[in-house]
Amino acid sequence: MNNFWDYSVWGTLNIIAALLISLLAGNVLKKSIPLLQASLIPTSVLGGCLLLVVSGIYRLITKETLFDAAFFGGNGMMTLEMITYHTLALGFIASTFKSSEGKLTKQRTIEIFNTGVTTVSSYLLQGIFGLAISLIAALVLDDFFEAAGMILPFGYGQGTGQAMNYGNIYEQEYGFVGGKSFGLAVAALGFLSASLGGVIHLNIQKKRGVIKLSDIKERALHAEEIQNENEIPMQESIDKMTIQIALIVSAYMVSYLLMNALGSLLPGMKSVIFGFNFLLGVLTATLFKAVLNFLRKKNIEKKEYTNNFLMTRASNFFFDIMVVAGIAAIRLSILEKYWGILLIMGLNGAVVTYIYNRIVAKALFKDYLEEQFLTMYGMLTGTASTGIILLREIDGDFKSPASDNMVYQNFPAIVFGFPLMLLATLAPKQPVFTLLIVIGFFIIMNLILFRSFIFKKKNK
Repeated sequence: MNNFWDYSVWGTLNIIAALLISLLAGNVLKKSIPLLQASLIPTSVLGGCLLLVVSGIYRLITKETLFDAAFFGGNGMMTLEMITYHTLALGFIASTFKSSEGKLTKQRTIEIFNTGVTTVSSYLLQGIFGLAISLIAALVLDDFFEAAGMILPFGYGQGTGQAMNYGNIYEQEYGFVGGKSFGLAVAALGFLSASLGGVIHLNIQKKRGVIKLSDIKERALHAEEIQNENEIPMQESIDKMTIQIALIVSAYMVSYLLMNALGSLLPGMKSVIFGFNFLLGVLTATLFKAVLNFLRKKNIEKKEYTNNFLMTRASNFFFDIMVVAGIAAIRLSILEKYWGILLIMGLNGAVVTYIYNRIVAKALFKDYLEEQFLTMYGMLTGTASTGIILLREIDGDFKSPASDNMVYQNFPAIVFGFPLMLLATLAPKQPVFTLLIVIGFFIIMNLILFRSFIFKKKNK
């Protein structure tokens, strides 16, 4: 029986408190220091970096790991990794529960499809350069993991949670020492690439007179933006936010049962299946949403239970915690001999993502070139929220279709991007063969993406 004063009782709570305090501290720094404000670095990244600095100082003084101290339960680094893993899926589930309204025109459907294809093509391009760099590094450094570069598209293209997931798979299944920390470090470099690269681009284009920065002013939300008429009340016998959290966690529990079942059927793929927790979470949330819609259509339920405003708040909360926990979980001591490769890989990832998305935006999104480019570059080096941060600098009211493209492109991106997840598990076994497949896949995706230009030439 645990005593309530034991650290085993308080350890996890202390870790969560440290994460939230670091977010508050990062927000104060962001608001107080003009250079940080101009950099557009997300507060969650600042909070994570603060914890990383404090952990480094603690290690220099004590020679021990801060989050593995008794105050944090004695195994805090594992708890941070667990938080990063779960908040990835919870954030995606909350986003899935949001309802989408409005009909799409044929042109908008084409643009959304092209955005999804661009997303997957960018993943593949990052995978090509990442895998090529790690293959070269393996020739130079003894015992370097040849497939490490396949983490680049997950760290840059999909963010902290997926980078850690695949780093963990490589570490547990294929012996990549420090795989999780490598993945988390790649994701952290992605955020810096998104923020600093975005600022440099904005300043260059502003000096050229190509863009004009938005005068973003905070405004109060209108009632209809918070709640629709046909929704359940904010407060009755149960609070509305409680219902949103209950739906999110219930969907995640069902996805866990589904992963367990699949893991039993395919025991050799268990680590990969549980690495897809966010994807199975999205599927179960979609099923939950379909059931709720069915009950509404049949008048079994008179009111809507989900609320877009609260689901957005929940998903943003989970993603903020994911980023700050993911950065704090980086074990710097394990990565000492990898920093050179990490920086080369990170710089290449930023440059190729920038150039490729610039080319695509100029060719396929001429009517809102800058808006589409900034959104995609921010998302494909950081997260969706980073893309929105960059977009707000020139389109504060989201008048362009760029933000909608990013939201709706998820379905084609998941369909086309799923093979890349499978290729990532092939890479440790046959890295050169995987590289050739990824190159071929990239060519095919670009034939699809630039189909209008190719078919026009054939017709002529």
